[in-house]
Amino acid sequence: MAVELRPHQLKAIGEMKNGCVLKGGVGVGKSITSIAYFFTEVCGGDLRINGFGDFQPMFKPRDLYIITTALKRNSLDWEKEALAFGLSTKRELSFGGVQVKVDSWNNIGNYKDVKNAFFIFDEQRLVGSGSWVKAFIELSKANEWIMLSATPGDNWMDYIPIFVANGFYKNRTEFIRRHVVFSNYSKFPKVDRYVETGVLNQYRRRISVDMPYERHTKRHVLQTIVQYDADLFKKIWKDRWHIYEDRPLKDAGEMFLVARKLVNSDPSRLTRVAELSEKHPRMIVFYNFNYELEQLRTLGETLDIPMAEWNGHKHEGVPEDEERWIYLVQYTAGAEGWNCTSTDTTVFYSLNYSWKINEQARGRIDRMNTKYVDLYYYVLRSGSDIDRAIMKALMGKRNFNEKDFTRGWTTSTEDRMESAA
Repeated sequence: MAVELRPHQLKAIGEMKNGCVLKGGVGVGKSITSIAYFFTEVCGGDLRINGFGDFQPMFKPRDLYIITTALKRNSLDWEKEALAFGLSTKRELSFGGVQVKVDSWNNIGNYKDVKNAFFIFDEQRLVGSGSWVKAFIELSKANEWIMLSATPGDNWMDYIPIFVANGFYKNRTEFIRRHVVFSNYSKFPKVDRYVETGVLNQYRRRISVDMPYERHTKRHVLQTIVQYDADLFKKIWKDRWHIYEDRPLKDAGEMFLVARKLVNSDPSRLTRVAELSEKHPRMIVFYNFNYELEQLRTLGETLDIPMAEWNGHKHEGVPEDEERWIYLVQYTAGAEGWNCTSTDTTVFYSLNYSWKINEQARGRIDRMNTKYVDLYYYVLRSGSDIDRAIMKALMGKRNFNEKDFTRGWTTSTEDRMESAA
């Protein structure tokens, strides 16, 4: 059995251990690296790597469970990766009788009784203290495991499940008691600051295995200014008025929804996408909301160009056989778990609040096996307060938080209703 591995992948295998987090950007080959680690280090087999060495069967085989996103499970990408190592979902066809099982995070609870196996947890999906976290910690006690993630945590609270699974803390309560100081001026629990962060950094270094990789690609991020109706935006933002239903806005959350609808549905965005399609015949377009999708769908007929979609309702493939196409992808549904090497261009029709999702979306075309060197990312944004605020957060590699931005929201719904009357 022969496989090809890059130097950064071989280095990572030598550093990996039970309970580690394999960190690397999208497209650097974390999947094949993790299976190679399982075959050689966990099961004691040997491989012919890059033309050197000899195949040796595993002397301590065990079953392999891969918990990933529903999209990656359905794409069968993991099964294809495993097949290169002679590993199959059918025990009788697999080296060492190892059975590979790939499933989504939604079903992690189905495996709570599995013991003496090896788990690959693909992408960090452990937030809070819900059923996924409980199942993960139980599995970590009875099995060996690793996690793959480009961004394992946005803050220290996100690391709690991983730290508990590694035995650094008994439970979530112990972590919070030792490291978290909550704000005294918030109606809901809100972290004010963390203490003893030196210890936390030490624990993170102990479990982290980095996969730095010098890409052959070069990203060109081009901010493209589009128009918006400044007068209507002021009516929403300053007067707190629902321009679509002609009434006062209920709260800050509704203000953001209405303001973003006005900004994101401006016709200039659609015009810009049409112009870009002339320059880039194959494009992926990321969007947030259904009203944006309805606008974008009109381009198929207007431009006489093939289109396909990936969202919560449609799971169509990229029309790669066509010379010209537009692929519409909803951020949350399709920011991860697939890749496309037949285009060099991605357009962000509107801004997403999450820096992590934005980075994952960029990685769909930035792969080790892409033939392109120059990759183009067009970020459509207006000069409105909301777009400027989101962009500022993303440029700082932070998530945009509506609550932090609306501390000036002081007028109650009742007062505005009374004024309107």
